[in-house]
Amino acid sequence: MSKNPGPPPPVLVTLAEIARIAGVGRAAVSNWRRRHDDFPPPIGGTDTSPQFSLTEVEEWLRRENKLKASVNPLDRLWPEYESLGDRETTGLLVARAGLRLSGYESAGAGPSAGLVPDQRQSRLLDRTLELAGEADARAVFTTLLERWLRTHVRQITTTPQQLAELMAEVAGLNHSAPVHAVLDPACGTGTLLAAAGRRWGSASDSVLRFLGQDSDPVLVNLASARLLVDGFAKKDLSNLSLVADDTLRRAAHTGTPADVVLCNPPANERDWGHSELATDPRWVYGQPPRTESELAWVQHAVAALAPGGVAVLVLPPAVAARRAGRRIRAGLLRAGVLRAVIALPPGAAPPYGVGLHLWILRAGPAAEESDGSPAELTLVDTTYAMPPGAAEKTGIDWASVTAQVKDVLLSGTKTPGSISVPIVDLLDEQVDLTPARHIPKTRAATIADLRLFWSRFDNHLSELRQAAGVLSELAPTEQDEAVPLIGIGELERAGALEIRAGQGLPEALVRRGERQEGEARVLTGPLFGQPELWLPVSAVASGRQDGSLTVTASQDIVVSALARAFDVQVDTDAPSVLGPQLSALRVNPAVLDPWFLAGCLRAPANVRRAGTHASTTSRIDVRRLQVPRLPLEEQRRYGEIHRKITVFERELQDMKKVGAELGRSLGDLLAAGQLRHA
Repeated sequence: MSKNPGPPPPVLVTLAEIARIAGVGRAAVSNWRRRHDDFPPPIGGTDTSPQFSLTEVEEWLRRENKLKASVNPLDRLWPEYESLGDRETTGLLVARAGLRLSGYESAGAGPSAGLVPDQRQSRLLDRTLELAGEADARAVFTTLLERWLRTHVRQITTTPQQLAELMAEVAGLNHSAPVHAVLDPACGTGTLLAAAGRRWGSASDSVLRFLGQDSDPVLVNLASARLLVDGFAKKDLSNLSLVADDTLRRAAHTGTPADVVLCNPPANERDWGHSELATDPRWVYGQPPRTESELAWVQHAVAALAPGGVAVLVLPPAVAARRAGRRIRAGLLRAGVLRAVIALPPGAAPPYGVGLHLWILRAGPAAEESDGSPAELTLVDTTYAMPPGAAEKTGIDWASVTAQVKDVLLSGTKTPGSISVPIVDLLDEQVDLTPARHIPKTRAATIADLRLFWSRFDNHLSELRQAAGVLSELAPTEQDEAVPLIGIGELERAGALEIRAGQGLPEALVRRGERQEGEARVLTGPLFGQPELWLPVSAVASGRQDGSLTVTASQDIVVSALARAFDVQVDTDAPSVLGPQLSALRVNPAVLDPWFLAGCLRAPANVRRAGTHASTTSRIDVRRLQVPRLPLEEQRRYGEIHRKITVFERELQDMKKVGAELGRSLGDLLAAGQLRHA
């Protein structure tokens, strides 16, 4: 006689999820906990991140008439998906939901083979379909997939859609024949395959075949569901072949040449099979060194191509220059396989601080010029597509980048920021294929930068002189009696301020570069010297409402509490979105002056008292920091002094950056013999 398994464990929800269900901000839920004695007590989590029973919370919200009917029903279901347990179980159920939404009901074959939902999961799937109702199946699945990716953002790297569209565009420019089969050997959740479907899915003379492989079975199932929901895969799956296995060790599609390969392979792998693949026939251009796993992926992509096929890969910039890979790069050049290297601005894809490269490869030798001259390699630096004066920024204008790439690859036009280099000129000791090493900066651009930087330098110098004039008149007081202090924790308990921790960010929506209309600033820490990051205002408003984002108000104090990068600033450009390494302090202006408080918090002596000194990764306990007990008018006087100190420090930092750019521009003109006294 089998034992009764008993009732399923309760579904747990966080404060942010309660806020999303109720359609309010997270602060409102915190207020409910404080003001209502009958608010459900936490049954899990920690003191700083408590978890509550979903059933008890929903009962309380109904009783208090706080359960908003306008909230997306999926917001109420998602905690039940997460309550199923680990990443794998939840991800596979999201994939199964996509299959059900697309009308694919076959069991035991194709995607999600072997995934048999238990009774609880089956009920959840049925409720998902009921709540979806007449809604667009793609929108429902996309919502579930984005929630899952957001929950596991630290474990999974995805290709942003704009980059995927550019890669498909680039492949199309280099492949004039009909495309019948597309392969992504590191397909993840299928972003690149979906981009290929949008480009060739309806234009092919026959049904487009989708070939994919990934070592993570959950991602493969999600990719299959995505292609079905998007309408690219046939219901009988005859044009879909996605396999969960190690691509380099056990390639699944060796007998099916692809017309196009799109791939964003994993980088810096060490255990990729270097020893056991020593005699692999794919290494036509040389066995990849152990430290060059990316070149193994490059040769795998080339080996998978049909005659005349095109491969476009996203690679770290170091692959173009590392000494260990020079022989393979030379082999690819001599064979005419590598056709172009496109340098993208930082921010195109994770890791966002690095300017990645696109490599364009084609099966078959490169044609020589009509005059018999050797083939050339096209190099493109898309940072030249940036707006004038923004060369030092890291933003991406995708329309301009795409236009520049199309001009170069389609018509052969050599725009500023591109060059065609004879292959024989690249076959030296380094075989360095980095575009910036070969593309000269034009004289006109250098002169324009010089004028711009001198103008900025003069502006910073003027602001610096003004701030220094005020600060130089200050002198220490002769008062020996110590001023009484009060801790931040005590001020929080007294209601003089509120501490709000930063949260994880929706990385797919974060954009780098200059601010555009309809965007809000994102801070991740350290507060100074970081790239400029932005989120759409609509995403910020949604995240503020459901509590999934920490958004500042004007005059909030932003604290980066990591010991190695501790810093404090008053947010004068609110609203700003705070990442997980930051906190916001919102003061009661009738009690505290924010500028005074910020100046006291960042004092080195104060920081030493509050730090653990355990390591550079330790955090400063903000609640242990102390400030003097001073009347509000006295706080405001000190707050004005801190404003001037902030200006002084900022102008010094900006002058250093502009001075470095001035030095580089002057050096370029000097080296060209184009400088003289006016």
